[in-house]
Amino acid sequence: MAEESKDYKKVYLIIYNLFQFIGFTYVMSVMIVRYVKLDYASVPGTYEHVGGAMKFLQLMMFLEVMHPLFGYTKGSPLVAFLQVGGRAFVLFAMIEAEPRMQTKPVVFYLFAMWSLIEVVRYPFYIAQLYKKDIYILTWLRYTMWIPLYPIGILCEAIVILRNIPYFEETEKFTVSLPNEWNFAFHMPTFLRVYLLILTFPGMFFVMKHMHKLRTVKLKPKIIIKKCK
Repeated sequence: MAEESKDYKKVYLIIYNLFQFIGFTYVMSVMIVRYVKLDYASVPGTYEHVGGAMKFLQLMMFLEVMHPLFGYTKGSPLVAFLQVGGRAFVLFAMIEAEPRMQTKPVVFYLFAMWSLIEVVRYPFYIAQLYKKDIYILTWLRYTMWIPLYPIGILCEAIVILRNIPYFEETEKFTVSLPNEWNFAFHMPTFLRVYLLILTFPGMFFVMKHMHKLRTVKLKPKIIIKKCK
């Protein structure tokens, strides 16, 4: 029974990772094809054409927070939550909730960074499930994050920063007094605090974690030959 359960977990993880890989490949392919055809004119329409797919893929990624909790993977639930939760906040609360943000060039660059990270990460996980050590895939997995993570987080920060005047204007998600709950919440202030306390410290935490993994995964292998 234990062996069958292990096999089911492996099959599930392979299907999940393959699905996500195909999804992000689709997003990236649409963006590339549109850019080749329309050049920079394709940038404002990025969210209109791939936003739906990106939202679905992002919702699916919440399963990655659950996988280590249920013993399906060995990763850190906290790191997964910081990555997935941070993306979801930017995608749903910042971009989806504010139509004026959806046509900004930063959305194109943000989706490009996310997709580039994932089209390498998911094949790497599939290879690991098959216990295949493909060096180029491992190297890409633990090297590409060095430029892509900071650029991606910078794009997320720009989205939040650009949204502050929009949310001040519309008062979306803001709760003003008086009300029956006797509770007040000012969304623009929250966004400023989020940028200061969560975005960049969160980037440091995630990048420190990735650096540790890179050190372990890409450390030189010392081969000792026996002298006859």
